Amino acid sequence: MSITNPDTNALAYAARGARDLACRIEPDLFFGQTPQDVERAKALCTGCPLQELCLQTAIETAEPWGVWGGQLIERGRIVPFKRGRGRPRKNPEAA
Repeated sequence: MSITNPDTNALAYAARGARDLACRIEPDLFFGQTPQDVERAKALCTGCPLQELCLQTAIETAEPWGVWGGQLIERGRIVPFKRGRGRPRKNPEAA
């Protein structure tokens, strides 16, 4: 049996019934695979009434990845941007 603690699940309690939030409408975007999806998700967080609480909760609960509170989290840490898949080219001129 698990007991839900409102202090550790503050975001879930705050968001209950908030069905019009972007993260509730299009949740897959907040776990995007491309840098463009991640930037779009981060932009959608701007102005969200739960932005600060969302980020705080993600950090406190060590979320492994995704966009939380307008920040990209990878391996439980805030990172400035998502890298594209694969290895960068040695010679950007080569096609």
